[in-house]
Amino acid sequence: MISTVDGLRTRLAEVRAAAPGARVALISTIGSLHDGHIDLVHRAREVADVVVVSLFVNPLRFGSPAEHAAYPRTPDEDENLLESLGVDVVFAPEPAELLPDGAATTKVTAGDLGLRYEGRTRPFYFDGLLTVEAKLLNLVRPDVAVYGERDRQRVFLVRRMIRDLYLDVEVETVRTVRRDDGLPVSTRVGMLEDRDLAAAALLPAALDAAAANADRGIDACIAAAQSTLMGEPRIRLEYLSVVDPRTFLPADEGSQGPALALIAATVAGHRFVDNADIYLG
Repeated sequence: MISTVDGLRTRLAEVRAAAPGARVALISTIGSLHDGHIDLVHRAREVADVVVVSLFVNPLRFGSPAEHAAYPRTPDEDENLLESLGVDVVFAPEPAELLPDGAATTKVTAGDLGLRYEGRTRPFYFDGLLTVEAKLLNLVRPDVAVYGERDRQRVFLVRRMIRDLYLDVEVETVRTVRRDDGLPVSTRVGMLEDRDLAAAALLPAALDAAAANADRGIDACIAAAQSTLMGEPRIRLEYLSVVDPRTFLPADEGSQGPALALIAATVAGHRFVDNADIYLG
């Protein structure tokens, strides 16, 4: 496991010298790896010769030092898992290594879209995410970056950043890994008690209801999703929206064709984000 920028650069130079022309894939994570990350590694191995995984609990993505400190960390388990998967390079820097001034003096901004949906309650989140993502892409210079589809807003904004900054990297996405109850596999799911799990499972059920009613229009699909959640006091809904995947802006009533249904809610103090592809009309 490499913890310094200089060490990462040296290791990547060695890898590229040993295999000229090898395709390099980057998977950027905040650690506490699960089955969803395993699928990302498998996909990266399919599209590249060298797989690089970063483990960095980015403080710019959190609202306070206390929240950052409280995020679960499993470095030994993560390292063992990535070694068993044959990952070529694991980069796990301390915050001071990527953010030597304690914060980013030069930042990438997500613009107005960074203040919608996930950014509405966490206006700092996407600027912090994109700033560190740009650093990692610049350091690794991968041919391809691999992301999961559970956070589609992140994927959209990273794609737009890559386009706007003329970064020479492809983006691959992997479908969300789900439990039998429909919930996306995540660190937070493992923290819930059974009764809270049952409540949280209504979130993917609401997305299923939205998809089943999408042929009747946006209002009908949102109403169907809301009715699935009614009567469950453990769920605190933050947003439920239908967006145009080309712009990530709200789809207009009367729109037809592919769309995305987005949902975010808090259950037992833990926040969950999910989405589903739907077809309007």
